[in-house]
Amino acid sequence: MISLEMARRLKEAGLTWEPRQGDRFGLADRDMDERVFVINDMAAMVEMLQGFPAVMFHGTPEWALDYVFLGDVIWLPEEGHLRQRLQRVLDGTATPEFDLLYADGVYTCRLAWQGEALAFRATDAAEAYAQALMYVMTSKE
Repeated sequence: MISLEMARRLKEAGLTWEPRQGDRFGLADRDMDERVFVINDMAAMVEMLQGFPAVMFHGTPEWALDYVFLGDVIWLPEEGHLRQRLQRVLDGTATPEFDLLYADGVYTCRLAWQGEALAFRATDAAEAYAQALMYVMTSKE
């Protein structure tokens, strides 16, 4: 899983999220940076509140957080989400090619972007994809 900080940077770079069952998210700057929440129809659901999408927490009387607006949460996309988003961005290029290698405990996402061969390395596959996606999202012409 990618870090909350990387997820925040992706969100700030324009990564959008349509919440789905099983998606993970975090709440930054609320003394809960280490907690991971999961969209689940039994406990946390996306609902409209005062005309705005919000993540509603049901059945959690042990703490006072009843809801948080969707704009205030940070999606923690998983490896598959990141791979699909990277593929979508690259599909619009002349050479939509990328791959993921694993060697010596390190994942490397390799891609060609604007005529340049790039490699992004991390100990987690999702983090390698996140680095690559961040790069292409922030360097678009």
